Amino acid sequence: MKNFEAKVSELRRQHEALLNRKNVAKELGNGIYTRYKYPILTAEHVPLEWKYDFSSTDNPYLMQRIMMNATMNSGAIKWKDKYVLVVRVEGADRKSFFAVAESPNGVDNFRFWPEPITMPEASTPATNIYDMRLTAHEDGWIYGVFCAERHDDNDPQNLSAATATAAIARTKDLKNWERLPDLQSASQQRNVVLHPEFVEGKYAFYTRPQDGFIDTGSGGGIGWALVDDITHAKITKEKIINLRHYHTIMEVKNGEGPHPIKTSKGWLHLAHGVRGCASGLRYVLYMYMTALDDPTRVIAQPGGYFLEPEDEEYIGDVMNVTFSNGWIADKDGTVFIYYASSDTRMHVAVSTIDKLIDYCMNTPEDGYCSRTSVESIKQLIAKNYAQK
Repeated sequence: MKNFEAKVSELRRQHEALLNRKNVAKELGNGIYTRYKYPILTAEHVPLEWKYDFSSTDNPYLMQRIMMNATMNSGAIKWKDKYVLVVRVEGADRKSFFAVAESPNGVDNFRFWPEPITMPEASTPATNIYDMRLTAHEDGWIYGVFCAERHDDNDPQNLSAATATAAIARTKDLKNWERLPDLQSASQQRNVVLHPEFVEGKYAFYTRPQDGFIDTGSGGGIGWALVDDITHAKITKEKIINLRHYHTIMEVKNGEGPHPIKTSKGWLHLAHGVRGCASGLRYVLYMYMTALDDPTRVIAQPGGYFLEPEDEEYIGDVMNVTFSNGWIADKDGTVFIYYASSDTRMHVAVSTIDKLIDYCMNTPEDGYCSRTSVESIKQLIAKNYAQK
């Protein structure tokens, strides 16, 4: 009994040390954002009570009864002066669920709330739910739009065949959620994001139409659709506002990350792009801006990636991946960008509104060939030499 209690005490001590660890900004960077040394959330951050039975009688070997595999792809919101993430937590059973973690400063000391979110089921239950985008909409609700995955019953013998729909839920306190019907669409939908304002008196969604669960097929990029009634959301008309292109970071597919941030110069967008390479699919983040008076009109798009896997971020369950569906813009202009690496852990990068606007508006666009890339470099060289 004493040995059991000693093990529990040491387990709790190590867990508290992890939760209280101060994060350290990396000194060298690209001037656009600051990365941090430590992940902000890992499977080890999950509360011990979710994993262990602390009864010495029922669990004399102090085994993890429920093991956790990853913390990733988190929605984000500023809530009661806390930096709050709705985290995709994945168990060892491969099932994902949502849980809330909060931090006093946005870069460390993240702690999960006592229990995971109990998400109400849709009329057709989903096998797996994940990757929630949070939007505090001007209608007064906080919406969570996330992927609901189900087996594709049209291919009953194929245990890997799946379908994806955009699920919708809303809340006033991040604890009690009202489940709305899934978004109706002619195609499968993943990476769907609710715009924070009404457009033409309607709810506006960023979409990513695709022919299959994995393959985009005829889906051309990030889409846009207006919906009359979010309680029975149905896409009747959809247009692509951010296209995929050959031999770019978004050659295979792209998708909106969190909802865009409104600035005096336009809407700041964070998205992910995917290309194929010898080691598989490579996921990176990129940015673009759209006009204030028309969120579908792109006014700036820097060429190449904005943030990519770096060092240990490259390694994990799904290698070579950075993915973001959450960021927080503070009133002072600071922006906290929350991203996952390799479907395993959560990180933060910190920038400002001014820096991100400067990056978007003054970085050369992709010219889609080597010649234009060289021309951009030579123009920069000539400008620097002219200033000497």
